[in-house]
Formats: sequence, C-alpha cells, structure tokens
Amino acid sequence: MGDVGKDMVLMAVIGAAHGIRGEVRVKPYGDDPLSFTDYGPLVTEDGSRTFEVLNARIQKTVVITRFKGIDDRNQAETLNGLNLYIPRDRLPEPEEDEFYYSDLEGLVVISTAGEELGKIVAVQDFGAGDLLEVRPKRGRTFYIPFTKAFVPEIDLEAGLVKADLPDDYFSDDRSESADRS
Repeated sequence: MGDVGKDMVLMAVIGAAHGIRGEVRVKPYGDDPLSFTDYGPLVTEDGSRTFEVLNARIQKTVVITRFKGIDDRNQAETLNGLNLYIPRDRLPEPEEDEFYYSDLEGLVVISTAGEELGKIVAVQDFGAGDLLEVRPKRGRTFYIPFTKAFVPEIDLEAGLVKADLPDDYFSDDRSESADRS
C-alpha cells in the first residue's frame, strides 16, 4: 500500500474508557473536534482494524465516542492509545496557508540564513497553540511555535520549512551569552 504516513492522515487518538457501555474518550486532531467523525470509518495505522463512529459528543477537551461493536468497558479499555487514521484522499485539499500535520512531519527545518536546524518529527499542542517538534542532528528535540512569525515559509515540494528564530532562541541562560569583555 506504500508509505502509510503519506497515504493516511492521523485524525484522533483513543484514550481511556468512559462509563460502562463501551464509550471511550477520544482526543481529536485539527481545528474541529468532531471532524474525525466526518470522513467515514477510521483505521489503525497498520490497517488491521476499522472503527465506525456510532455517536460522539464533546466533553471539555475530549470527545466521548461510541464505536460500532464496542459494547462494554472491557472492550473499550483495549482501545486505549490507538491512533485512528483515514485515507488521505477522503480529505479536502487544505486551503492556502493550511497544512495537514502529516504533510509537515519529516520536513527539514532551515534558518533564514539557510542553516539546517533539524527535521520535524511531530506537531504538538499543549494547549497554547501548535508547536513543531524538531529533532536536530545532535541533541534533544526542541519546539518552534507554528505561527507565521516563527515559520514564515513552508515549501512542501522542496520538503523545507524556513524558521525565523530570534538570535537568543537556543540560549538557556542569557547571562552566558552576554558579552563580558
């Protein structure tokens, strides 16, 4: 079937069971929390299991979801941690300046000076907006706010993301970088 990452788009991840009737908490990806219910059955990454949404309701930061064939808490608990995907061709093409997370993963991040900073390994949202998680050739991953100011240019064709970072972006302790001559 080719590279799962490019043919499939991550829509949601299943969390803990909710109640005793087989419902689960689902963390959706994307702007619309219910969008994972709009494009037909969802599949696991390896394609071995398919999930059909019977009903879904928003509760705070999660969507309480009932899947066809999951009728009790024990069955629901076995789903915890499963990522749910849909085939890419079921989604509409993104608008200008909109991107699917899966399109960004693996892109090379360069500075405005053309220096390679690393590769995007994930897009995260810890509650204050999207962050690009970047893995450099050496060292720990770091995050860049996914905003026009920090990421002025994305070239999917070339596989590049240009990042405009302040000079002191990587200095943990400003006093070390201060010139004391």
